[in-house]
Amino acid sequence: MSDAQPESTEKTEHTEKYTHGHHESVLRSHSWRTVENSAAYLLPHLAPGLSLLDVGAGPGTITVDFAERLAPGQVVGIDQSAEIVEQAAALAETRGLTNVSFQAADLYELPFADDTFDVVHAHQVLQHVSDPVAALREMRRVTKPGGLVAVREVDYRGTIWAPDNAGLDHWMTVYQLVHRGNGGEPDAGRYLKGWALQTGLTDVESSASVWCFASDADRAWWGDSWATRALESKFYSDALDNRVATDLELQAISKAWLSWRDAADGWLAMPHGELLARA
Repeated sequence: MSDAQPESTEKTEHTEKYTHGHHESVLRSHSWRTVENSAAYLLPHLAPGLSLLDVGAGPGTITVDFAERLAPGQVVGIDQSAEIVEQAAALAETRGLTNVSFQAADLYELPFADDTFDVVHAHQVLQHVSDPVAALREMRRVTKPGGLVAVREVDYRGTIWAPDNAGLDHWMTVYQLVHRGNGGEPDAGRYLKGWALQTGLTDVESSASVWCFASDADRAWWGDSWATRALESKFYSDALDNRVATDLELQAISKAWLSWRDAADGWLAMPHGELLARA
């Protein structure tokens, strides 16, 4: 008789929580994203007629850009939030697009057959999951042989700013604690290549790019967003619940963002890791 044990059929429980939530200040930031400012590394590989899955599509601004570029190719956007899926679908309708659809879905159990899409894309998603290798493996499963898995993730710890600002130093400390407390990896950008190799993806290409906020308009937009998020978004409640910051500390962080916003020499850069790999 064999001593081998049957393979377990139990599902792994993933308990991560989405750090940013869906407060208006967060969606305002997410709605700024386009293919040009968030997926430029993928542009040379896009062509009309390709099919694409956009994982963690959020309000859908990147997804509808893909749909316009790939038509008549079919584009599908998924997100865990049914409410956000409705917003994304409404955006596609206003753009008059018929080759894009949105649905609520679980990244760990994508509702698609093997080898379905030419490109499977994720932007700022793997940083929020507790098992990014399993998530990448599922993305690879639904990618056609020879197709592309494309991922871009921020590296929060690599963020730099001027002028010096003790409040933003504290924001970084609190943010790291909140994000990790929610089961994610805030510095995901630097780990993409390693995760891809663990997944078994091949022809792995790694690159990097930055978001830079320096003009008066950019500082006002980003500074106002984070000044509000520090006090009104899920980040605020999670910081309190996880006991990594007090209300007074979060108020000070909000004021620090406004101080940076109003500094004539204000400047901030956020690095991103990028991944292109073949299924």
